[in-house]
Amino acid sequence: MASSFTRLISGRNTAVLLASLGAGTMATGYLLSENNSLAAEMKNKLYPPSSDFPDLRKHNNCMASALTPAIYAKLRDKLTPNNWTLDQCIQTGVDNPGHPFIKTVGCVAGDEESYEVFAELFDPIIKDRHNGYDPRTMTHPTDLDSSKITGGMFDENYVLSSRVRTGRSIRGLSLPPACSRAERREVERVVVTALAGLKGDLAGRYYSLGDMTEKEQQQLIDDHFLFDKPVSPLLTCAFMARDWPDARGIWHNNEKTFLIWVNEEDHTRVISMEKGGNMKRVFERFCRGLKQVEHLIQERGWEFMWNERLGYVLTCPSNLGTGLRAGVHVRLPKLSKDARFSKILDNLRLQKRGTGGVDTAAVGDTFDISNNDRLGKSEVELVQLLIDGVNYLIECEKRLEKGQDIKVPAPIAQFKK
Repeated sequence: MASSFTRLISGRNTAVLLASLGAGTMATGYLLSENNSLAAEMKNKLYPPSSDFPDLRKHNNCMASALTPAIYAKLRDKLTPNNWTLDQCIQTGVDNPGHPFIKTVGCVAGDEESYEVFAELFDPIIKDRHNGYDPRTMTHPTDLDSSKITGGMFDENYVLSSRVRTGRSIRGLSLPPACSRAERREVERVVVTALAGLKGDLAGRYYSLGDMTEKEQQQLIDDHFLFDKPVSPLLTCAFMARDWPDARGIWHNNEKTFLIWVNEEDHTRVISMEKGGNMKRVFERFCRGLKQVEHLIQERGWEFMWNERLGYVLTCPSNLGTGLRAGVHVRLPKLSKDARFSKILDNLRLQKRGTGGVDTAAVGDTFDISNNDRLGKSEVELVQLLIDGVNYLIECEKRLEKGQDIKVPAPIAQFKK
């Protein structure tokens, strides 16, 4: 009986019935929402949290380490203001037990409020992923003053390209795992309208994935700018590929050194990049562009998601804080074969990837080296850490070329307590 009633009040037929009886749109939406909530409440009474708890015995991600039956029981039936649930947060981690190259986070936020409503899960995940950063007792520094950087010009016999990226989310709109089509289109409208106000070397144009010509698409592929429909199960199981390519696109300046992806994994991904080793110039453009974009968005009555504990709020907990990944493609043929390479990277708070991204292994002697941390240090601190670390790696490479020994540096603290 309960099952039949649940199907009756939770199906589309309810809205159709109300509409056919002449109920107004607002009343229909209100009653449908109320009925869905009632159906969910009845279902939860039928099945206690212990019956719903996921089987995580073979999992190796941050979510699986943090989620206990007690936490699940306390949070399962809670909803954010946008009706996002705990089970939706953790689905990607349930469906993906592990990853061959990195320890994944295993959960995503559906909106800014997820980090508060489900704090008993997110807080230990944040502490695990960010090397002990405690979001309840610590505050995150933000610093986009690129003039504080020292050095930043790498030896281009080793460094092939330099890049800095981050993400920004529009406050008041659901994040990509949870957003409706209307919200996703609103993100695109807000961002593209603001970007039209960029001037000088930041001026450029927007390319909608759904509307671009074949010639435009090929050019973006040739420039290595185009992002495609997500195929990684880490993203598809987090509901990132819905309605593809609706309201997705790429904006870049005329010099093709400042890019913004719209509605990929985050509302926006902001990227400053160029060939060669001038990281100082890349970071200067990054900071200047971010400030101008934020100003243009604020002029239109919007703002980025940010708070003093989590910094800039993004979809994946791994990107909280700065959301910043400063990286270089660097040739290290001798050091990469040295048994101490991984330990050196760990102590310098750096990580290596293949040049094809997070899902790729290194090919040959060229690596994508970037900062490992996002939260607890400012943007300036992280870029300086990357500069100093890469210079140390290059110095090690040069010493090995000469047949000289190298040393493993002392570990760098992740943040100031």
